Amino acid sequence: MNQRDPHLPIADVQSSEDIRRISIDRVGIKSLRHPIRVRTESGAISHSVATFDMNVRLAHSVKGTHMSRFVEILETNPEPFSAQSLVALLERMVARLEVSEGRIEMQFPFFIEKAAPISGVKSLLDYEVSLAGEINNGVARITTKVVVPVTSLCPCSKEISAYGAHNQRSHVTISVRSTEPMSIEDVVRIAEGQASCELYGLLKRHDEKYVTERAYDNPKFVEDLVRDVAAALNADARVEAYVVESENFESIHNHSAYAMIECDKTKQ
Repeated sequence: MNQRDPHLPIADVQSSEDIRRISIDRVGIKSLRHPIRVRTESGAISHSVATFDMNVRLAHSVKGTHMSRFVEILETNPEPFSAQSLVALLERMVARLEVSEGRIEMQFPFFIEKAAPISGVKSLLDYEVSLAGEINNGVARITTKVVVPVTSLCPCSKEISAYGAHNQRSHVTISVRSTEPMSIEDVVRIAEGQASCELYGLLKRHDEKYVTERAYDNPKFVEDLVRDVAAALNADARVEAYVVESENFESIHNHSAYAMIECDKTKQ
C-alpha cells in the first residue's frame, strides 16, 4: 500500500473554484453543543452549555467553506460571553474564514439566584437565553432574546367570580436590539415587572400566600402583558428594536392564549 508523504502539501478542495456561479446565503455548522462562561450583570462568571449555529455567506466562485474553523474559533475564544463579546467573536469568525458576512446564534440556560419575597430563602430560577449576532462588512448587530416564565391571573375571571380567579404560568419572550449594553438580568426584570407575579424556585408558606395575593391584586390578560412590556421597552432609551410575545398556558382550556408586539424605533 502506498502511503502519502506527510510533508507533501494536501489539496484544499474547499477553496477551489466553483463553476456554477451561485452564492450561498448561509453555510456553516448547526446544533454544536459547547460549554460556555457567561458574564453576569455583577461581573461574576456563570457556567452553562450552549447550542451554537455558526454560518457565513459563501461567494459564488468558492466551492466550500472550512467547517473545522468554526469549531476552532469557539475552542480558542478567550472571553466570557455577553452581547459585547459576541461582536468580537463575529469579527474573528469572518476574518478566519475570509468572508464579509457571518452569523452566530447561541442558546443556553441562564440561572439567576432569587430570594423569596417574605422568607428571603434563596434559590435558582432558569431562563432560556439566545444571543444572535450578524456582521456585514464590519457592522455588527446583536439581538438578545430571553424567555421569562411568570404568573398571569385573568381579570375577567376575577371580575365575574364570587371568589377566586383562574391563573396560569406564562412565558414572556423578549427579543431586543439595543444601542447600549443590556444585561440578561435587565431583560428579565422588564418582563417580571409587568407580570401578575414573578416566579421563584423555592417558596415557604408565607411566600406562597404573598405570591397568590400579589397575582390576585394584579390581574393581566395576555394583551395586558405584551402592552405593558412594550410600554417599558418604549420608555427605555437603550432599546432600538424589539419583539415581545406572551404565551399563557391556560388552566381552564387545553390551548394557550398568545399575543405579540413588534417595534423598530429606527423606523418611527
